[in-house]
Amino acid sequence: MTGSNPRTARAYLLRVAEPPAIALRAFVARHGPERAAELVRAGQVPVAVDKETSARRHLDRAARDLEHAAAAGARLVTPEDEEWPSWRFLALELAARRGVRYSGEPIGLWARGRALTGLGDRTLAVVGARAATRYGEHVATDLAHGLAQEGVGVVSGAAYGIDGAAHKGALAAGGTTAAVLACGIDVPYPAGHARLLEHIAEHGSVVSEYPPGTKPARYRFLARNRLIAALGDGTLVVEAGRRSGARNTAATAHAIGRPVLAVPGPITSAMSLGCHQLLRDGDAALAGNLADVRAAIGPFDASAGAEPAGEIDPVDELDQEAKRVLETLGRTVARDPEQVAAATGIELASVRANLTRLELSGLARNGELGWQRIVALSAADAGRHTAHGT
Repeated sequence: MTGSNPRTARAYLLRVAEPPAIALRAFVARHGPERAAELVRAGQVPVAVDKETSARRHLDRAARDLEHAAAAGARLVTPEDEEWPSWRFLALELAARRGVRYSGEPIGLWARGRALTGLGDRTLAVVGARAATRYGEHVATDLAHGLAQEGVGVVSGAAYGIDGAAHKGALAAGGTTAAVLACGIDVPYPAGHARLLEHIAEHGSVVSEYPPGTKPARYRFLARNRLIAALGDGTLVVEAGRRSGARNTAATAHAIGRPVLAVPGPITSAMSLGCHQLLRDGDAALAGNLADVRAAIGPFDASAGAEPAGEIDPVDELDQEAKRVLETLGRTVARDPEQVAAATGIELASVRANLTRLELSGLARNGELGWQRIVALSAADAGRHTAHGT
């Protein structure tokens, strides 16, 4: 019977609801996967869950899906597994509680290749236009290659254009990359990237929220994009038209508090209009080189370089803008990035980048209610800030 163990139960639930299935996700969190599967199969669920599952609840194909995945060299990864990247997906859950449309932690993920926790301590989502220009593909390849050389995992969607260039750049550097699909884990899409997907699975990870055999569809790419954003410590948009899936990924990254960067392009290029709009509206920081990416998501290799001679106060390592953001945060009262931007006068994209840097430095945290400072500022720190007019 469906739901005999957590893995089988989650395989069933992934088949009967179209992601992101936020109501079902909350139902599973409340009852556990096995009991939730039993109640869904019997139709004994709240109205919101019934809307998400009634059309497919009779599709009890969990055992078959697990067998087909295994035949394709894949496995079902669940929140009960050690490799589940729970801290990366936490932001999706918090966004779902705020009513963000495309959010919510996945019920499970079908995966091939490395463990999902093996992407590295730092990751970056690199996304962009399918109909990319040579300039865009060159930039995506070059930046992904540089990221991989410095130990940063590259996350993208395996599409033609910018996605494929990013994956290839990371692989050429001997780095780690992850492809998130909008179809079944056994469906090579796009067909022209079948060999690339095999290469990614050998040296990184290929993941999907969709059961084996599921065909791609436009709305599935929108749901898929939230996973790309969540698996990255930030999102880099290399090229994007005025209306594009890459901008959807950037919007999700904003919603879950991750920094967004955009590569500027020629003012005559339609494929750079989306990037220019992100930059003009303050929704992205400019990314012209690897140094810009470092500034947004923090240092790439914490183990690089000589060991310090003595203990270093992490606050002393901050520039004045980051210190202004830190001083604005309270230890008991949480603030969202917009409030910090208003209080400091720093543009919103830079505030988000600095908040991420403070989190990586152990100076701040992003809780359920917003951002808070973890450490108390010393009198000397406070005095220096006052002296600098901050």
